[in-house]
Amino acid sequence: MVDLHVNIHRLNLKNPVMTASGTFGFGEEFADFIDLNRLGGIFVKGLTPKLREGNPYPRMAETPSGMLNAIGLQNKGVDYFIQTIYPRIKKLDTYIIPNVNGSTIEEYVEVTEKLNATDGIHAIELNISCPNVNQGGMAFGINRHSAMSVTGAVRNAFKGTLIVKLTPNVTDITEIARAVEDAGADALSLVNTFLGMAVDAEKQKPVLSTVTGGLSGPAIKPIALRMIWQVYHAVKIPIIGMGGIMNATDAIEFLLAGSSAIQVGTANFIDPQITVKIIDGIQDYLIRHHINRVSELTGALQLD
Repeated sequence: MVDLHVNIHRLNLKNPVMTASGTFGFGEEFADFIDLNRLGGIFVKGLTPKLREGNPYPRMAETPSGMLNAIGLQNKGVDYFIQTIYPRIKKLDTYIIPNVNGSTIEEYVEVTEKLNATDGIHAIELNISCPNVNQGGMAFGINRHSAMSVTGAVRNAFKGTLIVKLTPNVTDITEIARAVEDAGADALSLVNTFLGMAVDAEKQKPVLSTVTGGLSGPAIKPIALRMIWQVYHAVKIPIIGMGGIMNATDAIEFLLAGSSAIQVGTANFIDPQITVKIIDGIQDYLIRHHINRVSELTGALQLD
Protein backbone atom coordinates (compact mmCIF):
# COMPACT_ATOMS: atom_id res chain seq x y z
CA MET A 1 0.00 0.00 0.00
CA VAL A 2 1.44 3.38 -0.97
CA ASP A 3 1.58 6.32 1.42
CA LEU A 4 -0.26 9.42 0.17
CA HIS A 5 0.36 11.58 3.25
CA VAL A 6 2.24 14.86 2.81
CA ASN A 7 3.20 17.60 5.25
CA ILE A 8 2.65 21.30 4.70
CA HIS A 9 4.32 22.88 7.72
CA ARG A 10 2.24 21.54 10.65
CA LEU A 11 -0.54 20.20 8.44
CA ASN A 12 -0.43 16.44 7.90
CA LEU A 13 -2.57 15.92 4.80
CA LYS A 14 -4.01 12.46 4.10
CA ASN A 15 -3.17 13.05 0.43
CA PRO A 16 -1.80 15.97 -1.64
CA VAL A 17 -5.07 16.85 -3.43
CA MET A 18 -6.93 19.98 -2.33
CA THR A 19 -9.41 22.35 -3.92
CA ALA A 20 -8.62 25.90 -5.01
CA SER A 21 -10.43 28.81 -3.40
CA GLY A 22 -13.23 30.27 -5.48
CA THR A 23 -13.83 27.08 -7.44
CA PHE A 24 -15.35 24.80 -4.81
CA GLY A 25 -17.60 27.08 -2.78
CA PHE A 26 -17.42 26.02 0.86
CA GLY A 27 -17.15 22.34 -0.01
CA GLU A 28 -20.69 21.36 0.91
CA GLU A 29 -21.88 22.34 -2.59
CA PHE A 30 -20.00 19.24 -3.86
CA ALA A 31 -21.19 16.83 -1.16
CA ASP A 32 -23.69 15.17 -3.52
CA PHE A 33 -20.89 14.25 -5.92
CA ILE A 34 -17.92 13.13 -3.80
CA ASP A 35 -16.97 12.11 -0.28
CA LEU A 36 -15.42 15.37 0.93
CA ASN A 37 -13.58 13.48 3.67
CA ARG A 38 -11.31 11.97 1.01
CA LEU A 39 -9.75 15.35 0.17
CA GLY A 40 -6.44 16.50 1.58
CA GLY A 41 -7.97 19.91 2.23
CA ILE A 42 -10.54 22.45 1.10
CA PHE A 43 -9.54 26.05 0.47
CA VAL A 44 -12.90 27.76 0.93
CA LYS A 45 -14.16 30.80 -0.94
CA GLY A 46 -12.34 34.08 -0.30
CA LEU A 47 -13.34 36.02 2.81
CA THR A 48 -13.34 39.78 3.41
CA PRO A 49 -14.21 41.81 6.54
CA LYS A 50 -17.68 42.74 5.29
CA LEU A 51 -20.16 41.56 2.67
CA ARG A 52 -18.99 42.07 -0.93
CA GLU A 53 -21.39 41.97 -3.86
CA GLY A 54 -18.61 41.27 -6.36
CA ASN A 55 -18.27 42.72 -9.83
CA PRO A 56 -21.19 43.36 -12.24
CA TYR A 57 -22.21 40.66 -14.74
CA PRO A 58 -20.98 39.26 -17.07
CA ARG A 59 -18.01 38.14 -15.03
CA MET A 60 -17.14 34.72 -16.49
CA ALA A 61 -16.17 33.76 -20.04
CA GLU A 62 -14.97 30.55 -21.67
CA THR A 63 -11.79 30.86 -23.74
CA PRO A 64 -9.75 28.36 -25.79
CA SER A 65 -8.28 25.90 -23.25
CA GLY A 66 -9.36 27.97 -20.29
CA MET A 67 -11.74 30.43 -18.70
CA LEU A 68 -11.75 34.03 -17.57
CA ASN A 69 -13.35 35.17 -14.34
CA ALA A 70 -13.85 38.52 -12.68
CA ILE A 71 -16.02 37.53 -9.71
CA GLY A 72 -14.51 40.18 -7.48
CA LEU A 73 -14.45 38.20 -4.21
CA GLN A 74 -18.21 38.03 -3.76
CA ASN A 75 -18.90 36.75 -0.23
CA LYS A 76 -20.97 37.52 2.87
CA GLY A 77 -18.02 38.41 5.07
CA VAL A 78 -15.89 36.58 7.60
CA ASP A 79 -18.43 36.87 10.44
CA TYR A 80 -21.11 35.13 8.37
CA PHE A 81 -18.63 32.37 7.53
CA ILE A 82 -17.65 31.83 11.17
CA GLN A 83 -21.20 31.93 12.52
CA THR A 84 -23.17 30.21 9.75
CA ILE A 85 -21.04 28.16 7.38
CA TYR A 86 -18.10 26.96 9.45
CA PRO A 87 -20.25 25.14 12.07
CA ARG A 88 -21.61 23.00 9.22
CA ILE A 89 -18.31 22.10 7.55
CA LYS A 90 -15.91 21.89 10.51
CA LYS A 91 -17.06 18.32 11.19
CA LEU A 92 -15.55 17.16 7.88
CA ASP A 93 -12.48 14.94 8.23
CA THR A 94 -10.26 17.22 6.19
CA TYR A 95 -8.55 20.58 6.61
CA ILE A 96 -10.77 23.62 6.11
CA ILE A 97 -8.51 26.47 5.02
CA PRO A 98 -10.04 29.97 4.68
CA ASN A 99 -8.75 32.30 1.97
CA VAL A 100 -8.10 35.75 3.49
CA ASN A 101 -8.58 38.99 1.55
CA GLY A 102 -8.65 42.72 2.17
CA SER A 103 -8.31 46.13 0.58
CA THR A 104 -5.79 47.29 3.20
CA ILE A 105 -3.33 45.61 5.54
CA GLU A 106 -5.69 46.44 8.39
CA GLU A 107 -8.51 44.54 6.67
CA TYR A 108 -6.30 41.51 6.10
CA VAL A 109 -5.39 41.55 9.80
CA GLU A 110 -9.04 41.99 10.84
CA VAL A 111 -10.11 38.86 8.96
CA THR A 112 -7.08 36.94 10.22
CA GLU A 113 -7.64 37.81 13.87
CA LYS A 114 -11.22 36.53 13.71
CA LEU A 115 -10.10 33.27 12.12
CA ASN A 116 -7.26 32.93 14.63
CA ALA A 117 -9.87 33.02 17.40
CA THR A 118 -11.98 30.33 15.71
CA ASP A 119 -11.51 26.81 17.04
CA GLY A 120 -10.29 24.29 14.47
CA ILE A 121 -8.82 26.69 11.91
CA HIS A 122 -5.31 25.28 11.56
CA ALA A 123 -4.25 27.21 8.47
CA ILE A 124 -5.16 30.20 6.33
CA GLU A 125 -4.29 31.18 2.79
CA LEU A 126 -3.30 34.84 2.48
CA ASN A 127 -4.49 35.97 -0.93
CA ILE A 128 -2.25 38.72 -2.27
CA SER A 129 -2.91 37.69 -5.85
CA CYS A 130 -6.54 38.31 -6.84
CA PRO A 131 -6.52 40.28 -10.13
CA ASN A 132 -10.22 41.19 -10.01
CA VAL A 133 -10.47 43.84 -7.28
CA ASN A 134 -9.72 47.54 -7.47
CA GLN A 135 -7.94 47.71 -4.11
CA GLY A 136 -5.76 45.13 -2.38
CA GLY A 137 -5.43 41.66 -3.89
CA MET A 138 -2.81 41.48 -6.62
CA ALA A 139 -1.61 45.00 -5.82
CA PHE A 140 0.03 43.58 -2.68
CA GLY A 141 1.57 40.66 -4.52
CA ILE A 142 3.42 42.36 -7.35
CA ASN A 143 5.87 44.27 -5.16
CA ARG A 144 8.24 42.60 -2.69
CA HIS A 145 7.94 45.38 -0.11
CA SER A 146 4.13 45.37 -0.01
CA ALA A 147 4.11 41.56 -0.08
CA MET A 148 6.43 41.50 2.93
CA SER A 149 4.40 44.12 4.79
CA VAL A 150 1.06 42.34 4.55
CA THR A 151 2.62 38.91 5.16
CA GLY A 152 4.42 40.17 8.27
CA ALA A 153 1.28 41.79 9.66
CA VAL A 154 -0.79 38.65 9.13
CA ARG A 155 2.03 36.49 10.50
CA ASN A 156 1.81 38.42 13.77
CA ALA A 157 -1.96 37.91 13.90
CA PHE A 158 -2.16 34.19 13.08
CA LYS A 159 -0.60 31.36 15.08
CA GLY A 160 -1.33 28.49 12.70
CA THR A 161 0.10 27.60 9.31
CA LEU A 162 0.31 30.65 7.06
CA ILE A 163 0.12 29.90 3.34
CA VAL A 164 0.64 32.85 0.99
CA LYS A 165 -0.94 32.69 -2.48
CA LEU A 166 1.21 34.33 -5.15
CA THR A 167 0.27 36.02 -8.39
CA PRO A 168 2.01 35.02 -11.62
CA ASN A 169 1.59 38.55 -12.95
CA VAL A 170 5.11 39.61 -12.01
CA THR A 171 8.48 39.80 -13.73
CA ASP A 172 10.28 37.50 -11.28
CA ILE A 173 8.10 35.33 -9.07
CA THR A 174 11.11 34.03 -7.12
CA GLU A 175 11.73 37.54 -5.77
CA ILE A 176 8.22 37.70 -4.30
CA ALA A 177 8.46 34.12 -3.01
CA ARG A 178 11.68 34.87 -1.11
CA ALA A 179 10.19 38.07 0.28
CA VAL A 180 7.12 36.41 1.82
CA GLU A 181 9.26 33.53 3.11
CA ASP A 182 11.46 36.07 4.89
CA ALA A 183 8.32 37.76 6.28
CA GLY A 184 7.13 34.58 7.96
CA ALA A 185 5.15 32.50 5.47
CA ASP A 186 5.09 28.78 6.28
CA ALA A 187 4.16 27.70 2.75
CA LEU A 188 3.33 29.13 -0.66
CA SER A 189 0.50 28.43 -3.08
CA LEU A 190 0.98 29.33 -6.73
CA VAL A 191 -0.09 30.30 -9.25
CA ASN A 192 -3.25 32.36 -9.14
CA THR A 193 -4.80 33.40 -12.46
CA PHE A 194 -3.10 35.34 -15.24
CA LEU A 195 -4.54 38.71 -16.18
CA GLY A 196 -6.33 38.41 -19.53
CA MET A 197 -9.31 39.63 -21.54
CA ALA A 198 -11.84 38.48 -24.11
CA VAL A 199 -13.45 40.52 -26.89
CA ASP A 200 -16.88 40.05 -28.51
CA ALA A 201 -16.15 40.92 -32.15
CA GLU A 202 -19.82 41.25 -33.16
CA LYS A 203 -20.65 43.67 -30.36
CA GLN A 204 -17.18 45.23 -30.55
CA LYS A 205 -17.06 45.17 -26.77
CA PRO A 206 -15.16 43.32 -24.07
CA VAL A 207 -16.92 40.17 -22.84
CA LEU A 208 -16.37 40.88 -19.15
CA SER A 209 -17.91 43.86 -17.38
CA THR A 210 -14.50 44.59 -15.88
CA VAL A 211 -12.78 44.34 -19.31
CA THR A 212 -9.97 42.22 -17.85
CA GLY A 213 -10.17 39.09 -15.70
CA GLY A 214 -8.19 36.12 -14.43
CA LEU A 215 -7.31 33.36 -16.92
CA SER A 216 -7.20 29.79 -15.58
CA GLY A 217 -7.34 26.25 -16.98
CA PRO A 218 -5.08 24.16 -19.24
CA ALA A 219 -3.92 27.25 -21.17
CA ILE A 220 -1.79 28.39 -18.23
CA LYS A 221 -0.34 25.02 -17.16
CA PRO A 222 3.07 25.25 -18.89
CA ILE A 223 3.70 28.70 -17.41
CA ALA A 224 2.54 27.60 -13.95
CA LEU A 225 4.83 24.57 -14.07
CA ARG A 226 7.78 26.78 -14.97
CA MET A 227 7.07 29.06 -12.01
CA ILE A 228 6.69 26.14 -9.59
CA TRP A 229 10.06 24.80 -10.71
CA GLN A 230 11.72 28.20 -10.34
CA VAL A 231 10.28 28.87 -6.88
CA TYR A 232 11.11 25.33 -5.67
CA HIS A 233 14.77 26.14 -6.20
CA ALA A 234 14.46 29.59 -4.60
CA VAL A 235 12.81 28.90 -1.22
CA LYS A 236 12.92 26.30 1.57
CA ILE A 237 9.22 26.26 2.48
CA PRO A 238 6.71 23.88 0.84
CA ILE A 239 4.81 24.79 -2.31
CA ILE A 240 1.20 23.99 -3.14
CA GLY A 241 0.99 24.04 -6.91
CA MET A 242 -1.96 24.93 -9.12
CA GLY A 243 -2.70 26.21 -12.60
CA GLY A 244 -4.57 24.07 -15.11
CA ILE A 245 -4.50 20.72 -13.30
CA MET A 246 -7.17 18.66 -15.06
CA ASN A 247 -6.19 15.07 -14.25
CA ALA A 248 -3.78 12.89 -12.25
CA THR A 249 -1.01 13.19 -14.83
CA ASP A 250 -1.10 16.98 -14.52
CA ALA A 251 -0.92 16.63 -10.73
CA ILE A 252 2.12 14.34 -10.97
CA GLU A 253 3.83 16.89 -13.20
CA PHE A 254 3.32 19.61 -10.59
CA LEU A 255 4.72 17.36 -7.86
CA LEU A 256 7.79 16.52 -9.94
CA ALA A 257 8.36 20.22 -10.63
CA GLY A 258 8.52 20.96 -6.90
CA SER A 259 5.04 20.98 -5.38
CA SER A 260 4.41 19.16 -2.11
CA ALA A 261 0.66 19.26 -2.73
CA ILE A 262 -1.68 20.61 -5.39
CA GLN A 263 -4.97 22.51 -5.70
CA VAL A 264 -7.59 21.75 -8.33
CA GLY A 265 -9.55 24.73 -9.65
CA THR A 266 -11.14 25.09 -13.07
CA ALA A 267 -11.50 21.31 -13.48
CA ASN A 268 -14.15 21.31 -10.72
CA PHE A 269 -16.50 23.19 -13.06
CA ILE A 270 -16.15 20.48 -15.72
CA ASP A 271 -16.19 17.35 -13.55
CA PRO A 272 -17.31 17.68 -9.91
CA GLN A 273 -15.70 14.29 -9.17
CA ILE A 274 -12.31 15.20 -10.60
CA THR A 275 -10.57 15.58 -7.22
CA VAL A 276 -11.18 11.99 -6.10
CA LYS A 277 -10.30 10.75 -9.58
CA ILE A 278 -6.97 12.55 -9.25
CA ILE A 279 -6.35 10.98 -5.82
CA ASP A 280 -7.00 7.53 -7.31
CA GLY A 281 -4.83 8.35 -10.31
CA ILE A 282 -1.89 9.42 -8.14
CA GLN A 283 -2.16 6.19 -6.15
CA ASP A 284 -2.19 4.17 -9.36
CA TYR A 285 0.89 6.04 -10.63
CA LEU A 286 2.82 5.27 -7.43
CA ILE A 287 1.96 1.59 -7.67
CA ARG A 288 2.94 1.38 -11.34
CA HIS A 289 6.26 3.12 -10.69
CA HIS A 290 6.99 1.18 -7.47
CA ILE A 291 7.16 4.36 -5.37
CA ASN A 292 6.22 3.94 -1.70
CA ARG A 293 5.45 7.55 -0.73
CA VAL A 294 3.97 10.39 -2.77
CA SER A 295 6.31 12.80 -0.98
CA GLU A 296 9.18 11.19 -2.91
CA LEU A 297 7.86 12.84 -6.08
CA THR A 298 8.31 16.43 -4.87
CA GLY A 299 11.08 18.03 -6.92
CA ALA A 300 12.10 14.66 -8.41
CA LEU A 301 12.21 16.04 -11.94
CA GLN A 302 15.23 14.58 -13.74
CA LEU A 303 17.13 17.07 -15.88
CA ASP A 304 19.79 14.69 -17.28
